[in-house]
Amino acid sequence: MIARLSSRQQIDQIQQRKIPAVDVDDIGPSIPKIGRVITDEAARAELAIEHLLSKGFKQFAYFAPPSHRYSNNRGEAFQQTVTMRGYECHTYRPGYRAGRKMSWGEQQRRVNRWLLSLPRPIAILAVDAHHARQLAEVCHFSSIRVPDDFAILAGDSDDLLCEVSTPPLSAVSLACEQIGYEAAAMLHQMIEGKNAPIEPVLVPPHGVTSRQSTDFLAIDDPLIVRALRFIQNHSQHAIGVDDILREVPLSRRSLEIQFRSYLGRTPAEEIRRVQLERAKELLLNRDLSITEVALSSGFSNATRFGIAFRKKFKTTPRNFRKTLLND
Repeated sequence: MIARLSSRQQIDQIQQRKIPAVDVDDIGPSIPKIGRVITDEAARAELAIEHLLSKGFKQFAYFAPPSHRYSNNRGEAFQQTVTMRGYECHTYRPGYRAGRKMSWGEQQRRVNRWLLSLPRPIAILAVDAHHARQLAEVCHFSSIRVPDDFAILAGDSDDLLCEVSTPPLSAVSLACEQIGYEAAAMLHQMIEGKNAPIEPVLVPPHGVTSRQSTDFLAIDDPLIVRALRFIQNHSQHAIGVDDILREVPLSRRSLEIQFRSYLGRTPAEEIRRVQLERAKELLLNRDLSITEVALSSGFSNATRFGIAFRKKFKTTPRNFRKTLLND
């Protein structure tokens, strides 16, 4: 069986009856003799920080209530990634233990006090979509602007929850189909008599779904903001640095210095990054050929696209699509 094994009773019954089983729940440690396939927390953190850095943020925070072990693992991965990039990560510490019953009103007051203590603008990774929505709700009632003061990114994807939130929430998109595929393959091996792997299989998320909650550029130079907006709005075209220079009154050298200062990348590298992120989204559309994806992402042909894609993501566009869609 494949299941989210979150209760001791479930686990005991499976082990007593010697049922081949694969756990796909992020909560808790690995269980002896039971396989496990979960999202790669380090890869999740890397995607999150890359998305937030691309918006120009240099101040970060992590939000999760005292809860299950998965929230600690997720928080530690994000904090380590932020620290490795040379930034500080603020963490919500509510001052009460997991399991303590507390009214939502009291929780709101504690979260609000924490938010008011943070520097602005700041980007916050919430443990999951549910808590990202709660965070956005506290901001709304406290007249805190999202994303202008606080950009909010959900640590997992629940499209309905993210879309109905005010504002709609950006989220890390999990490779749920791939997790299911890997779990089925592992279960098949166990049914054939092989032991469950000691270590879990880690599946990286496939990207970030960007919505209004992070649609902000935390950059105080209006010309650089204008340049970045130009890149984002023309990611489907084969633009270059000269096109940006026709849009903003800066010298090539000044533009490059400012981009390196704010983003740590050159203008050309930012153009390529945005085009490749667009390509990743288009690859999820089965109806588009690789050539059509390339041409719709600003590349002159599929060959150039394939070279750039492999250099960035260490795989081909075709294999990337196959992994996500299990063709």
